[in-house]
Amino acid sequence: MTLPSFDSTLRTRVVFGAGSLDRLGELAAGLGGHRVLLVTDAGIVRAGHAARAEALLRAAGLEVSVFDAVRENPTTLDVARGLEVARAASVDFFVGLGGGSSIDTAKGVNFLLTQGGEMRDYQGIGKATRPMLPLIAIPTTAGTGSECQSAALIADEATHHKMACLDPKAAARIALLDPELTVSQPRRVTALTGLDALVHAVESAVTTRRTVWSAMFSREAFRLCAGALETVLRLPDDLEARGRMLLGAALAGTAIENSMLGAAHSAANPLTAHFGVVHGAAVGLMIPRVIRFNAADPEVQAIYADLAATAGWTSPDVSPEAAASVLADRFQAWLRLAEIPETLTAAGVDAAKIPLLAEEASRQWTATFNPRPITAPDFERLYREAL
Repeated sequence: MTLPSFDSTLRTRVVFGAGSLDRLGELAAGLGGHRVLLVTDAGIVRAGHAARAEALLRAAGLEVSVFDAVRENPTTLDVARGLEVARAASVDFFVGLGGGSSIDTAKGVNFLLTQGGEMRDYQGIGKATRPMLPLIAIPTTAGTGSECQSAALIADEATHHKMACLDPKAAARIALLDPELTVSQPRRVTALTGLDALVHAVESAVTTRRTVWSAMFSREAFRLCAGALETVLRLPDDLEARGRMLLGAALAGTAIENSMLGAAHSAANPLTAHFGVVHGAAVGLMIPRVIRFNAADPEVQAIYADLAATAGWTSPDVSPEAAASVLADRFQAWLRLAEIPETLTAAGVDAAKIPLLAEEASRQWTATFNPRPITAPDFERLYREAL
């Protein structure tokens, strides 16, 4: 097979290790920060992580303002509220502390503070025309991989339509990965974010934009997370497994940056918008069906088989078709272990809305990168299989 061309830059410095949050002040000062906006959420405040981060920044001589009202699946309203705080404090630096929602909100505020306008002005790729302020991203969940991506995923407050705003200038200067911060997650959050990271690894491995470069990140992300998810669900204080999940999620984010996503994410977004199905549950529900759909392509089937073998689930004598099926079945088993609804009906989805969901899924940007062309009737079949 001819190797596809690619043009890739790793824009984010990755600092990984237990206790690495202690380096926050040093790292921020090294990037020239003076007046910092710490973007986080109420759960991170309750866990004590926000106070610790603020203290470290102040100890380094930085002025700190805090916006701690980020909501799950942030919208243009979250960005607008954060922007008010940023402007009032004349900030010149951002720290995003929390899950992907906090990190994406920090990016969104950065867009509007430095570029002006509204979030919809930056939907797509490379719409920022001016420099953006430095950002340190500190994930407290092992899921979105936003810390290693140049995208801010922000929903419209009125329509709930998710806008992907990508620009190299929005990427975090530093991703600070401290597995100790993830131990405080509730079990359900661990499960949902872990499933999201695994779906990221699987989808980025097979998109039409995949390259040998992106495949390195997808494969290693899957190996790390596939071997650690069950451990962190059964033994939540296992710091080694937590570290594997956190690093795997970051590598999957890097894979997305170079390869994009596919139909499972396209199918998931309407489920969240119309029925409030949490993102990790939505992608976890849809990925087994998408794997089986895409496995009709022999080249994609072989990649799925390689992922299953990488995780140690199959032997060399297993056919690619059977190995791809093992991969799909494992996601179904993870849903059960995580105590997440295994069907759309159990998740509260109304079957009468499937034609609308399918039409919206087919218009999602990520659908255009799915390895097999996929249409609204295809999505309708996938949704009905998941009922």
